[in-house]
Amino acid sequence: MTPSVSIIMPSYNCKEYISYSIESVREQTYKDWELLIVDDHSTDGTVDLLKEWEKADGRIRIFYQTVNEGAAVARNIALAHARGRYIAFLDSDDRWKKDKLEAQLAYMMDNKYAFTFTAYEWIDQKGEYLNKYIRAPKRVDYQTMLKNTIVGCLTVLIDRDQVGDFRMPNIRTRQDLATWLMILKRGFRAFGLNEILAEYRVGNESISKNKWKAAKNNWHVYRQIEQLNFLQSSWYFSHYAYNAIRKRL
Repeated sequence: MTPSVSIIMPSYNCKEYISYSIESVREQTYKDWELLIVDDHSTDGTVDLLKEWEKADGRIRIFYQTVNEGAAVARNIALAHARGRYIAFLDSDDRWKKDKLEAQLAYMMDNKYAFTFTAYEWIDQKGEYLNKYIRAPKRVDYQTMLKNTIVGCLTVLIDRDQVGDFRMPNIRTRQDLATWLMILKRGFRAFGLNEILAEYRVGNESISKNKWKAAKNNWHVYRQIEQLNFLQSSWYFSHYAYNAIRKRL
């Protein structure tokens, strides 16, 4: 039977955290899902762990890369094999609340939305709550997204019947931002459900957590992916920087 929701999860050297992420999917009150994990050539024992999870739950499908190619390639492999109408994203160190899918799907179906996201809160490396959350504004369009990258990848849910099939740009970082911009540029809006339904792990040494590198990567999206001129890029970047600082206060 075809699942309603396909959950996309890239993995790379995440043995310490990935079981918590997988468990948060298996504990969902909404059960009609498949979890597609693409391991990007892990070397820390993650592969052995994933093989055990694949045996434990038939809804979990694992794809193994023989070379490391980055999260965009991993996500696109999963997207190419996804069978669900709805596409969700969860990284291998983050977690969902138990009612995440149920609440968000109801929100989408009641309003016939094609693209939604939710509020989420921060946890530290030990999984402890940091009393910090990122709210979900009511709606975001293309121009708003350029100014404020507030949509958390771990909270996104997309209806492919409305949006159509899609793939992420093959860039090493900020491929999620580039994807949301691509969809919004088609005329869609992203609608926010301001309920905390996910937990984002902060404090590790990955590129996405490094503020300076994240800023440079956003600039790259403006100039190289969206092909905005220097003045346009500077205008949107100034708003992005302001909102990024405000988000962390």
